[in-house]
Amino acid sequence: MTRNARRGQLGNRLLAVWSVIVFAFLFLPIIVIIAYSFNSGRLLVAWEGFSLAPFAAIFEKPVIRDAVMVSIRTGLIAAVLASLLGTLAGIAMARRPGRWVWWFLGLLLLVSVTPEIVDAVALLPWLVFLGQDLGISLFSDGTARLVVGHSLFSVAIVSYIVRARLVGQDARLEEASADLYATPLRTFMKITLPLAMPAVLAGFLLSFTLSLDNTVVSAFVQVSGTTPWPVYVLSALRSGLRPEIAAVSTIMLVLTLISLALVALVLKRAGDSATQIARTMAGG
Repeated sequence: MTRNARRGQLGNRLLAVWSVIVFAFLFLPIIVIIAYSFNSGRLLVAWEGFSLAPFAAIFEKPVIRDAVMVSIRTGLIAAVLASLLGTLAGIAMARRPGRWVWWFLGLLLLVSVTPEIVDAVALLPWLVFLGQDLGISLFSDGTARLVVGHSLFSVAIVSYIVRARLVGQDARLEEASADLYATPLRTFMKITLPLAMPAVLAGFLLSFTLSLDNTVVSAFVQVSGTTPWPVYVLSALRSGLRPEIAAVSTIMLVLTLISLALVALVLKRAGDSATQIARTMAGG
């Protein structure tokens, strides 16, 4: 074996060891939290034995149950709203190209890159103005305010995904439908929407997972009685992390992984490559 070959082999081994260290650094805390979600102790700092009591506490303690339900309810509504608006925007950009598309993509990019704290600071006085000063009761409702905050970023994500999906599809199918005297609505329901459906479903699931994780905007726009789970966890830090918090975090992690797996499955069946699936999951 030559010197260069030995150096290359040594480099590969060092790279493998470094990769293991990096992955352990990133994922070991998550593994620890999952393990400690079965802790029978009062706090997470010390392991006192195996127990399923932290998971039972989700149903026994109204505060925890309500926070989880607020997160799930908000996530579902925000995902539906983002899917609806994002699908219409994505179809419009793909089927009605023009100079306006680049301006619109610029606005979506601005929404995507704006720090959450900026969105939160801007949304709070705006929602207070609409709800209290103008008397629009919808914007005084806690769930509605959370949905507005959570769906901002998700609309942009769904728009990107749907546009990318339809740009690669042949528009002559819709033209043929029109030539056969199908109405625009029938063409949309029978041709356009089925073509875009994998991207719509992927966008819905991504929007749901992003909503479950939204903390900064939620902390600003929430009202009393509609505290979502991430905000509850932050407030619970003052009294110490308890095993039931780890239990709910474990369940949400499982829900997120299932959602991402469904997104990958749907996109794979729709013919996307591994690179395209990874780009979609990254929001690109």
